[in-house]
Amino acid sequence: MVAIPRRLTAPAPGWTVHADVVVIGSGIAGLTLALRYTELSPEGKVLVVTKDTLSAGSTRWAQGGIAAVLDPEDTPGEHLRDTLVAGVGLCDEEAVRVLVTEGPDALRRLMDRGARFDRDARGELQLTREGGHRRNRIVHAGGDATGAEVQRALVAAAAAEPRIEVIEHALALDLLKDGDGRACGVTLHVMGEGARDGVGAARAGAVVLASGGMGQVYASTTNPVVSTGDGVALALRAGAVVRDIEFVQFHPTVLWLGEDSTGQQPLVSEAVRGEGAVLIDADGERFMHGVHELADLAPRDVVAKAITRKIRETGADHVHLDARHFGEEKWRARFPTILAVCREHGIDPVTEPIPVAPAAHYASGGVRTDLRGRTTVPGLYACGEVACTGVHGANRLASNSLLEGLVFAERIARDLVAAPAEPGEPVDDGHPEGLVDPRTRPRIQNHMSRGAGVLRSDRSLIDVSRALSGALWTPVAVEPCTESWEATNLLTVACALTGAATERHETRGSHWREDHPARDDHHWRSHIDVTLEEEGLFMRHAAHEERPGHRPAELPEELSAELAGLGVDPARLLALVNEALTEDLAGLRDVTSAATIPADQTAVADVVARADGVVAGLAVMEAVFRHAPGGVTDERRAKDGDRVARGDVLMTVRGLTADLLTLERTALNFLTHLSGIATLTRRWVDAVAGTTARIRDSRKTLPGLRVLEKYAVRCGGGVNHRMGLHDAALIKDNHVVAAGGVAEAFRAVRRAYPDLPIEVEVDRIDQIEPVLAEGAEEILLDNFTVEQLAEAVRLVDGRARLESSGGLTLDTAAAVAATGVDYLAVGGLTHSAPALDIALDLREADRSGAL
Repeated sequence: MVAIPRRLTAPAPGWTVHADVVVIGSGIAGLTLALRYTELSPEGKVLVVTKDTLSAGSTRWAQGGIAAVLDPEDTPGEHLRDTLVAGVGLCDEEAVRVLVTEGPDALRRLMDRGARFDRDARGELQLTREGGHRRNRIVHAGGDATGAEVQRALVAAAAAEPRIEVIEHALALDLLKDGDGRACGVTLHVMGEGARDGVGAARAGAVVLASGGMGQVYASTTNPVVSTGDGVALALRAGAVVRDIEFVQFHPTVLWLGEDSTGQQPLVSEAVRGEGAVLIDADGERFMHGVHELADLAPRDVVAKAITRKIRETGADHVHLDARHFGEEKWRARFPTILAVCREHGIDPVTEPIPVAPAAHYASGGVRTDLRGRTTVPGLYACGEVACTGVHGANRLASNSLLEGLVFAERIARDLVAAPAEPGEPVDDGHPEGLVDPRTRPRIQNHMSRGAGVLRSDRSLIDVSRALSGALWTPVAVEPCTESWEATNLLTVACALTGAATERHETRGSHWREDHPARDDHHWRSHIDVTLEEEGLFMRHAAHEERPGHRPAELPEELSAELAGLGVDPARLLALVNEALTEDLAGLRDVTSAATIPADQTAVADVVARADGVVAGLAVMEAVFRHAPGGVTDERRAKDGDRVARGDVLMTVRGLTADLLTLERTALNFLTHLSGIATLTRRWVDAVAGTTARIRDSRKTLPGLRVLEKYAVRCGGGVNHRMGLHDAALIKDNHVVAAGGVAEAFRAVRRAYPDLPIEVEVDRIDQIEPVLAEGAEEILLDNFTVEQLAEAVRLVDGRARLESSGGLTLDTAAAVAATGVDYLAVGGLTHSAPALDIALDLREADRSGAL
């Protein structure tokens, strides 16, 4: 086999330009990095090299949007979980945590730079949903022209910054490295006329690849013609590691223009399905129900596979996307670009379904980086689609790509400012040169689409590999030019992709092996790293490991059973704890503990009451400590509901000192808050002792904590009222007004929900009898005096349960309970109980790790 070239044949550089940083690419990642670097470095100079014009590239074609947590009801934890699910076990959770926590601020800075996103009549951002997302968190611009608006804003901002120099129509060829193997610039070819025609050299202390994807390696793609995998090929020739390149996402709904149509194809955004469009077969039948719980909004790999299966079953070339129910007005307002493109090709989506089929769309893998965008070659960085940050795993979640470009570009900018480097002198590495005949380009693309596309098998991949090997050999001399350089890059990427796809004997995410249809976590929850060496491409398996930082816990069976017995869903609790740790650690680490505590130091610590009270939440605290990467053991010295005194030890924990101190605040936040609720509840229970009245709570709880807070009320001796608006009907004054009277409201509820208990709130004595006449089981007496309560008890005479609420204090509790009411409702139990003072005290520490 002829070896893949390790350097492109090209003329010697005829000119040189200098900058602090060279950025290859002018999409969202490249321009964000350039802008952020100049903001952080007052004297910094950036050179942006772009293959076409500054406004070309993949970013401007993005129809979907940018995913970020901007809705108060959404959380970074939920965004993280959706991303991990889409990534099918191969996401780097810490990288995803960085994305979802830093994303909102990065998006706001993009808006500060002039990007205008769609807003509603109140001026609020319009948030929509796309496949794989369980919340509305996607921002759009111009309906389906998000990428164009982002590119416009960034180009305008870059043009206004004199320290950003741009070279257009320039193809980056190869990395320049100094004697220590550190990147010190790139060679590039500029097409056109002027002082910098032909091949030149851009010298800098750091080089950033932001060159986009490699979709043109396939015959049909959504990528523009410039997306020929130049960044990945350059990185391989430079000795960098490329990871998970086999995971190429095929967009499920690309406009089908006929079997002879090749190259860039029009995209029909996933947002169309997010707004309610559905996939149908040739008979007009929907086929996504039963395939996935989200049906037409399932992750892209699921939808692409389902469409491909349907095409194979029916022998058709395509399926259809049906959005006729949108109507003309919605199409024009929400998807004007897609509407125009469809009509240009003779399809009117207002009156007919849109023919669609999968096409190559996005590379989830790429040049391997760390959380600061650094590749395995010193001085070489990568971000955007060319990079493999670990965010996407085996399949990118919709609209995470533009966000990834924003977040990791800003991280690289910060790293470059924190550790500036002077460029060394480039040296010749002696690597053999070569070029591929540009006439092989369509042959490469056709073979890749047929054998290494959505459907793959050992047989098809072997056929592709043979065809690629043949393309490496050429009987004629190949002249250095843009076409031969691009063909060489495409073939380099195609060989790496096919080799990794052949190596991975399973189906996972966007990698679908017909001969290995199952996901195999035991053997293949790992990454495939590719390097280009003297003998050719080498594949190495790398175990999937979490980076340092907190990891998702798995609760012991007995702890899960205990929590379930308390009415707490263990899975929901873990999600809540993960969210709390996300807020505390932002996916990274406790920097103080990391700096001051030896990594192997262990300790014993006591959880100690600093005040008298009632404890609640010890099982929750144990669940938090189960997140310790090094493992923590615990021994409870008290049980929930116990009265404790100042100085009492409630629990003893043992583990790595850094783990204990990192998790301390999150664990104590839960324990002190829940114990505070239990303590306050017990005071009220004690105040009504000797009566038949019970103390109960309300729905005045903190978001996400209702179940735990109501559990704490029970620990304090109280009882729970409704868990929510769904488990009992409570007719209040506004319902009475809306229904036209209390009797009318009562009858309406009874008709609609005949089996639910009905409670009615009244604020006057004369309202009680009509409510009783309708059959109310419970009457809530709002802001009644003690005398009025006593009168109400006599009037009702046991025909219904009575609750007193409003205006209650501990001083009046006994008198209210003595009237004979059944309940005292105290909203302040969960709404405003002061935390019980509890601390974590280290009492032993051992550097040997022997404890």
